[in-house]
Amino acid sequence: MQKKISRAQVRNVAKLSRLELTESEVKEFSGQLSAILGYMEKMNKLDTDNVEPLAHCLPISNCFREDAVRESLGTEKTLANAPQRDGDFFKVPKIIDSL
Repeated sequence: MQKKISRAQVRNVAKLSRLELTESEVKEFSGQLSAILGYMEKMNKLDTDNVEPLAHCLPISNCFREDAVRESLGTEKTLANAPQRDGDFFKVPKIIDSL
């Protein structure tokens, strides 16, 4: 099998991804990525003209409920288990210092 991904390309992608790879990892990934591209070349040779595209391999459909207007919980029920509250609002710790 002819090499499709060079070590320089692997190093470049690693740099863009902010990954530090050892030389043995670069060699290993170069071979693995080349094998993936070789497999994709085989897949591209298949006749898929009469094959319907899939979103999932199993016959699954969405199980969403009907969007219906319902009564809300209300402020008291909503805040009943809040660790801290400030009137009708949740009170949360400050995480950003003022500028």
